[in-house]
Amino acid sequence: MEKSTHTKEYALVRAELKAARVGAQLTQRALAGRLGVPRSWVAKVEAGERRIDFVELAWVLAACGLDPAAALAELGAKLAALRTKRLTKRGRTV
Repeated sequence: MEKSTHTKEYALVRAELKAARVGAQLTQRALAGRLGVPRSWVAKVEAGERRIDFVELAWVLAACGLDPAAALAELGAKLAALRTKRLTKRGRTV
């Protein structure tokens, strides 16, 4: 099994986090302030240099003004579509 941080799925998670921040018209510094973390934490998460867990993901979404449950459901659907595409490409049935 490959490491999840090196997959298209994880790249999607990072892209969605950045889109949430930009959609909320927040700079990395402003989001970091809302979360109580250094700006470099946000930059490293967006760049894939720092892994983010499920709880942190929910915190970031909430700090961007999104309902974490709704945003995670939407993200889950996108991840499922990517996974299906990846497995189908490898000749596996889903």
